[in-house]
Amino acid sequence: MNQLAYQIVQEATGQALAEPPEPPDTRNPAAVALSKLGASKGGKARAASLSAAKRSAIARKAVQARWRKSAR
Repeated sequence: MNQLAYQIVQEATGQALAEPPEPPDTRNPAAVALSKLGASKGGKARAASLSAAKRSAIARKAVQARWRKSAR
């Protein structure tokens, strides 16, 4: 409660920061770029490599999981 009151007073007097500063990005830029590269083509490449029978089996398994989840 005291923290809320303090925050309200700070905002009312214009002493509060609008938003806390964002922490610096500590990720490796090369790893981020590599991840984006793989993510952009991963699903398309996987779909192209699957046979129709395998796609059907995956879809059937997903449907059964959804039905099991909704039947509870």
